[in-house]
Amino acid sequence: MGKVRLILDKYLDSKNITRYQLSEDTGIRYDTIDKYYKNKLQRYDRYILAKICDALHCEINDIIAYRK
Repeated sequence: MGKVRLILDKYLDSKNITRYQLSEDTGIRYDTIDKYYKNKLQRYDRYILAKICDALHCEINDIIAYRK
């Protein structure tokens, strides 16, 4: 079975965007953004993922990876 993993950390680092800035841009609490950044979640909220993608002007596959 494969694994789904957030790669938000790599995306933000490559764009030079801080977690704090993303929190401000999305209105999502910093501690929530931090959990997504550190991939410390069991389940992902599609509403939060949509807000992140909207703020970053990216596609979902830019911040999530599937590995076998």
